[in-house]
Amino acid sequence: MSADSVFVATYPPRRCGIATFTLDLAGVAGDHEIAVLHPPDGPDVYPLEVRHKIRRDVRGDYLRVARALNDSDTRVVSVQHEYGIWGGDDGQYVLDFVAALSKPVVATLHTVPHDPSPGQRRVLTRLIDASAASVVMSESAAALLSRVYGVDPAGIDVVPHGVPNLPLVEPDSIKPRLGLETAPMLLSFGLIGPGKGYESVIEAMPSVIAADPTAYYVILGATHPELLRREGEAYRNKLKRLAEALGVADRVLFVNRFVSRAELGTWLTAADIFVTPYPNPDQIVSGTLAYAMSAGKAIVSTRYSYAVEMLEAGRGRLVAPDSGRALADSLTEVLLNRNLRKRLGRRAYEFSRTMVWREVGARYRRIFERVGAPADRTFARASADRALVGADGVGAGRV
Repeated sequence: MSADSVFVATYPPRRCGIATFTLDLAGVAGDHEIAVLHPPDGPDVYPLEVRHKIRRDVRGDYLRVARALNDSDTRVVSVQHEYGIWGGDDGQYVLDFVAALSKPVVATLHTVPHDPSPGQRRVLTRLIDASAASVVMSESAAALLSRVYGVDPAGIDVVPHGVPNLPLVEPDSIKPRLGLETAPMLLSFGLIGPGKGYESVIEAMPSVIAADPTAYYVILGATHPELLRREGEAYRNKLKRLAEALGVADRVLFVNRFVSRAELGTWLTAADIFVTPYPNPDQIVSGTLAYAMSAGKAIVSTRYSYAVEMLEAGRGRLVAPDSGRALADSLTEVLLNRNLRKRLGRRAYEFSRTMVWREVGARYRRIFERVGAPADRTFARASADRALVGADGVGAGRV
């Protein structure tokens, strides 16, 4: 028995952002099954919808599963692309996989580097060339593909990151469910690791507490599994030591676990201010920021590409990534002005209504229907063949 679409990605119980994204998207995209990208430390058991397993570093698995999909009635293969989840240098085994498929591919691009290495550029451009459609989650990502990678914009679909359909509620009415104080709560969530900029929020907390001694900051999420395997909890412990050194340890709460979607919704609706302090100005997507918008949060964020696009027109506050003073001032301003918080949150919430999963799923279904037509299957096969052969005539799968 075959499904209309097959999603190729990491998948729960694997704890990573793309696994969660795939679970949510597949659930609203119609009849589907999963071909899971299985890392060396991956889970032993997957849900029933996982019909195929590709061991990330076993090259033959990619061809084996591609051939199985070719022999099925599957109409479209949805490839979730982020370099680290695919095997080979710069994740190049994705090219082996799409080249072996006779089904049309829709590639969702979760990472588009602003300054790609030669290997990253080659993998991404050849994947796009081999796909019947490619999806990015922001206009800035689409513009980057055109400007830096020379990709024809006509071949790119912009579909926003999906978000849950959360209610717009008073945060203090939710906090007791979590055993929290009914006082202003700042929140960041996601897998913990360097590059998230949480240090800058902790460094701002003395100013925040001076403005309102009852305010507190919650960092919600488990340590990224790859980081945990390499370094244990060294980074989280570093953050805790920083909070202690600044005298704010009692106002910084670490919730060290990977929460369910239902519990995450509770934390989001309980927050008064959401913070994404990412230091990389080139970041093209943030599921955490999108989720916060869906809960109608007042958002304070550093100026990275995705945040600028999402929060323009008064939907949030933006500060320079390298200015701790500006972050502290903005957090304090929003903290002390309840009407401002409500205004920012309402604008973010209204904007996010087109991003709820049912709307995103409908857009993906239209893309699947468009490329799944028989005429497009010839295109998909020809594109895959082109992707295999570079300018030097060397097959990408052999490099």
